[in-house]
Amino acid sequence: MPFSQTNSIRYYGFDLFDSNAITHAVFTRQGGLSPEPWSSLNVGASAMVLDDHQRVRNNRILAFEALKRDPASMYDVWQVHSADVICAGAPRPSDAPHIKADAILTDNPEVTLFMRFADCVPILLHDPVRRVVGIVHAGWQGTVKMTISATIEAMVERYLCKPKHILAGIGPSIAAHHYQVGTEVVAKVRQSFGESADDLLPEQNGAVQFDLWRANRLLLEQAGVHEVQVSGLCTACDTEDWFSHRAEKGQTGRFGVLIALNG
Repeated sequence: MPFSQTNSIRYYGFDLFDSNAITHAVFTRQGGLSPEPWSSLNVGASAMVLDDHQRVRNNRILAFEALKRDPASMYDVWQVHSADVICAGAPRPSDAPHIKADAILTDNPEVTLFMRFADCVPILLHDPVRRVVGIVHAGWQGTVKMTISATIEAMVERYLCKPKHILAGIGPSIAAHHYQVGTEVVAKVRQSFGESADDLLPEQNGAVQFDLWRANRLLLEQAGVHEVQVSGLCTACDTEDWFSHRAEKGQTGRFGVLIALNG
């Protein structure tokens, strides 16, 4: 791909996914309707973001229409940094409450999975054999809770997927060199990753960093996933394209990630 543009909407895609089989996009912040500090394709409307809800809804519609997906096909969740996985059999009705979770799976081409990010790691999944897609939200908490591992387990149990058939894309998110962490996070990483933790906690100028890309790739490989593509795009390095909670000191929006099976 890796970048494409439809009208004003610019988005990133992974080369390892078959565009005939699935539709997917990691939307940049460009091409939307929101003013600063959320300019402009902000799709997050939480209490932390404070953008106008109608603008956010219109931004989501623009994103879906750019990929020729019906906004009414959306299934999204209330992201809470958990290891909970939802299997979506149908779109979420607009008047239905959000379920709290940080991973969504579906085998229904009439469902479009959608999540929001601003430094945390988006992981897109596709099993072309069992025809299943998924999105995972993994910040430091989701990573040490091994949300991606729970998601692969759910794909195996619910959809009878084989990990060797699953393709995974690790999307734009904060890189280790911009992600200094404190003693609490270091302790959690060591507890979760054991002997592998040292490789995930590089030091620079006396500060400890957490490599979320490497950690989630390791978890995927340990789960039996062989094909993993890492975008290598740091949200904190490029706030022209991406919202970054850390680089913009919390005064920012959320970019969207979308994946769906083609009918």
